[in-house]
Amino acid sequence: MIDTILFQYINGLAGKIPIIDGFFKGLSNDYFAAITCCLILIWLWFGTRDPARRDINQRAVLVAAISIGLTNALVAISNAVYFRTRPFDILPLQEMHLLFYRPTDPSFPSNLAAVLFAIAVPIFLKNKSWGTVLLVIATLASFGRVFMGIHYPFDILGGAFVGTLGAFCALGTARLINPLINIIMKFLRKICLA
Repeated sequence: MIDTILFQYINGLAGKIPIIDGFFKGLSNDYFAAITCCLILIWLWFGTRDPARRDINQRAVLVAAISIGLTNALVAISNAVYFRTRPFDILPLQEMHLLFYRPTDPSFPSNLAAVLFAIAVPIFLKNKSWGTVLLVIATLASFGRVFMGIHYPFDILGGAFVGTLGAFCALGTARLINPLINIIMKFLRKICLA
């Protein structure tokens, strides 16, 4: 019930100011935020000149990549177990503002929120400045999914939780396979890719 009330309040903000609608349509679509976050990962991998900082950033990027994989597995498991209908399939369209196409996959957890937080959390733990940028993108893009009418707020919170869980599992995995990561990093440095 509270989820629906929050959804109606946030989605009720849509359709009033075209520039804000356009901002969230651009930021919260299926591609823009995810691609922007991936470009930041590429920058973190190649864009740092200080060798010590570069090593920290590159290891954080590897953890983020592992995190994305684990998070997608968690989302797939969740979707196989529980199918939550999207708000536009339940609420009358006259009472909401749908600013997006109608996705057919489950609403919970939000795939976009899960992936964006899976990227942002490991980077934040190793590089506060770029991690903060990624967390802001993840938060705004996730909020935009509710604003546009395609997720309930709890779908976003679930996605953020799953992405964060995937990030911490990836950190644990990276600690376990650290010798393998060292070999990979050494090889990548030899061929000028790290």
